[in-house]
Amino acid sequence: MGSKILITPRSYLEIRAEMKELLEGYQVVFNERGRPLSEREMVELVPDVNGILVGVDPVTAAVMEAAPKLKAISKYGAGMDNIDLAAAARRGIKVQNTPGTNRVAVAELTIGLMFDLSRHISHAVAAVKRGRWERVMGVELAGKTLGLIGCGNIGREVARRARGLEMNVLVYDPYFSDDGFASRYQLQVTDLVTLLSQADYVSLHLPLSATTAGIIGRNELAMMKNTACLINTSRGALVKEDDLLWALRTGVIAGAAMDVFWREPAGEHELLQLDNFILTPHMGAHTREAVIKTARAATENLLAMLA
Repeated sequence: MGSKILITPRSYLEIRAEMKELLEGYQVVFNERGRPLSEREMVELVPDVNGILVGVDPVTAAVMEAAPKLKAISKYGAGMDNIDLAAAARRGIKVQNTPGTNRVAVAELTIGLMFDLSRHISHAVAAVKRGRWERVMGVELAGKTLGLIGCGNIGREVARRARGLEMNVLVYDPYFSDDGFASRYQLQVTDLVTLLSQADYVSLHLPLSATTAGIIGRNELAMMKNTACLINTSRGALVKEDDLLWALRTGVIAGAAMDVFWREPAGEHELLQLDNFILTPHMGAHTREAVIKTARAATENLLAMLA
């Protein structure tokens, strides 16, 4: 048999039949627990693995220390904040991610959350199921302003769809320099303060790093309109937890929707008691199309690094 591989993403199990040909000849260990693995569980599984295809499970220095044969780590997705890249570099372990494979899926969920916030869909459905027949006044997205913080692969897909909905789009991204894209979709590139003060919806599309952690806190929330909503389908830690709770409770902003949380699963949390807060279970990339594209790209990346 060939190299031994640990594959941790839960959604990979749903399409592993499609990956069977690629993995032929390799010893494969899957995460069968139905949840992300802890650091301790990772340490227990890695002593004789040569490669890891990882989702959101932690690949820390301790995990790498326990894996003397580890040569490569392939990230199932774009964000690599769960991988200690410095430790990998010190050990000569190759690391690669799969940016862009889930961009349509995450962008579509972002738009869906924006519709939910504007028309109170989740609230209305829950009320009807409780036997109540009450209409809730909403607002239209057409003519409203969407502020994108981050305009990479996913941010661009959101921008395309927002323009199709006749929304105005503001962009704050120090690394964005595609004038052609901005012109084609009539995007206005601006600073963060202007975006926060003018947008009706603020959507986060950037990786988690030392620079971006807590990019939205009390000061930033206070700059937003009291009718505005915040959407986060990137990483929970981009937003300061207590500050968001304060802003929603006191009416500083009208609502928020997140597909990510500070601790996952969320368990019990004060935010979940609020009618103006929506949380989905980190399912932005969980479409059949995105899972297959991401799984194939991550698998091919891993096998190439192990070759």
